[in-house]
Amino acid sequence: MKVSMHTLLLFGAVAAALAVSPLATAVAGAEPAPATATNADYALGFQAVQAKDWDRAVQHLENAARAEPRNADVQNLLGFTFRNQKKYELAFTHYRQALTLDPDHRGAHEYIGEAYVLTGNSAKATEHLVALLRICGKNCEEYQDLARAIAKR
Repeated sequence: MKVSMHTLLLFGAVAAALAVSPLATAVAGAEPAPATATNADYALGFQAVQAKDWDRAVQHLENAARAEPRNADVQNLLGFTFRNQKKYELAFTHYRQALTLDPDHRGAHEYIGEAYVLTGNSAKATEHLVALLRICGKNCEEYQDLARAIAKR
């Protein structure tokens, strides 16, 4: 397979940007999956999320999801984007898809739990907190963030 120099440079720039971004961990779980050479829309969607340009993020992330329908990180980031647009049913749909693809996806458990907090369902939020306890323990950032969100309600 022949890869162009432009593709290699784009991939390298995206990977470097994601690696140093302080929002990278907070937005998509532990570490966002780097965009593949065939899925630059993921990187563009991630950049739009960082800029809080939710409409542009949805556009790129939906393209990314079509390109990589089995990418749990894309589904999680779509859920995060819809949650920030207060489109909770769409957010839940994408978080559930992320968890179907990766049942131990820490970011998806945290974010769906936070969405449940926002919609007044503390019992469901607590279910995801328990899942995070099993997956990564009380010291992981996702567990602590969700525990704080639940405590604030």
